[in-house]
Amino acid sequence: MNRKIKLLLEGTAVLTALLTFNSAKVSAQSNKSSLVRTTQFGKVKGIKENNTLNWRGIPYGGSVAGSHRWKAPTNPKKWKKTKTTVKTITAVQYNNNKVTGSESKALTLDITRPNNNKKNLPVLVYIHGGNNQTGTSQEIDGSDFVRKHNAVYVAINYRLGALGFNPLQALKGKDRYVNSGNYALLDMHKALNWVNKNIGNFGGNKKNIIVSGFSAGGRDVMAMLISPMFHNQFKRAIVFSGGMTLSDVKKSQKVYAKAFAPLVVEDKKAKNEQQAERWLLSSKNEKQVKKYLYSIKANRLAKLMGNASIRMSVFPHLFKDGVVIPKSGFNTTKYNNVPTLITTGSREFSLFSAFDPYFVKYATTGKLMGNNEIGKEYQFVFKNGGKLYGRFNLEDSANKMLDQGFKSKLYGLQINFGNDPKVVGNKMAMLGAFHGVFVPLLDPSSQSYNALVGDAYQSNGAKELSTNFQNYIYDFMTGNRMWTPYSKDTRKVLNIDATKDKAQATLKTTAFTDNDILNEMSNDDTITANKKEYLIKHVMNGRWFSHQLDEKYNNLSDFDK
Repeated sequence: MNRKIKLLLEGTAVLTALLTFNSAKVSAQSNKSSLVRTTQFGKVKGIKENNTLNWRGIPYGGSVAGSHRWKAPTNPKKWKKTKTTVKTITAVQYNNNKVTGSESKALTLDITRPNNNKKNLPVLVYIHGGNNQTGTSQEIDGSDFVRKHNAVYVAINYRLGALGFNPLQALKGKDRYVNSGNYALLDMHKALNWVNKNIGNFGGNKKNIIVSGFSAGGRDVMAMLISPMFHNQFKRAIVFSGGMTLSDVKKSQKVYAKAFAPLVVEDKKAKNEQQAERWLLSSKNEKQVKKYLYSIKANRLAKLMGNASIRMSVFPHLFKDGVVIPKSGFNTTKYNNVPTLITTGSREFSLFSAFDPYFVKYATTGKLMGNNEIGKEYQFVFKNGGKLYGRFNLEDSANKMLDQGFKSKLYGLQINFGNDPKVVGNKMAMLGAFHGVFVPLLDPSSQSYNALVGDAYQSNGAKELSTNFQNYIYDFMTGNRMWTPYSKDTRKVLNIDATKDKAQATLKTTAFTDNDILNEMSNDDTITANKKEYLIKHVMNGRWFSHQLDEKYNNLSDFDK
């Protein structure tokens, strides 16, 4: 071999060895420090779990207690030492008959990313459900998803209940955003600002932020699509079982006054509740009312307007204030036009009906699945409520957006898994493709619904469905899959299901309209007319999806008119 070539090769080998050694050294250093990341307010240190890197309880906003209650969120105070962020901090809330969480430290978020050095990953920002009254950022653990798909998962906490929404006139001042009463939306806006500015240091691509939410979080995302405040904050949107729900400010003020009135009487600010309501709403007493409202302990506020059970009249929120949310609501022509995926289960009302006071005592007896009288009554509500709620979530929302000139691509996905007892067993079949059916698909480690569904998600078909569902979500996030858009002409929706052995997917158009469902209910003779009337007026009434139903049976409340 030519001596020069030999020397060159030997030199190259040595250089390669040196480079490899140095690269390994740098990589080791990188891995050693990968749990420490820099944010605009200070450094944070996370934890390594399940081959993912996690940071929990990162402050994105300052204290929202004391004089900052019912105000726009501020920046958190900067910190000098590295902050350990391994524990989720939730907002104060009343859940399972106890108050938990923090008012002062509520504005936090959690981040999960794969344990590698990849950068510019798509970012899925998730807003938890709970009727905007309860819930936590850990509703879904993003570990399985990011580990398989190289993405960054961000889940946020935000103010809840009467601390997250309050339209009372006494709280209004010079700040038009604060005057909206939509404090939780101001929190979400703040969180998205944080993500845009900081997510690059966690390997995320700020140019590909996908905002998503389930249930209340999905409805919040729908509100973001018409809110000027959220313009250019995200590139895509995913709505998991959300829908179009907004409240009138004036009507909501009366509901809040009624809810606060017992506290006013208890604190001896009024002799009775009627007087308390007048005092809370009076323009002459606004200074005194404001001072009083700020004096109420957070644990007392957390208990107000509980058990709303998807009834806006019980806990109004998402106010059409004219600034954060247009007064025209979803009739606006000024949507934030981003590609949007809307999903639903085909039996969305099942949890709410099975645990409604009328049915709850039978929910664990198996009688709701029987051919007896109570079983037939449940099936009437289960089937028709499921259809109405599913359409409300998906087709009705999509149709409204298209009617208003929505300019970006819309996609629909419906989950039917859970409806066949031969596949999932009677336990899950009692609920069918329930409100939250997607959660164990996106997060297989979730145990949220185990008591309700048993081992239904453990079959080979369910596991393949989980893989496919995650792929659908990731492909939408990255724009890789040629999804068939939902259009006025075809109204095609991707329907997914599974047998015990295999996942299934079909693109089809829903065969029924809202009026078809109402007519079927009128003609249904499986239960007596008296029972039907009772169920319509006391179990299905006043829900997100039931406006047309309540209108037909003259069952609209003053709030819903």
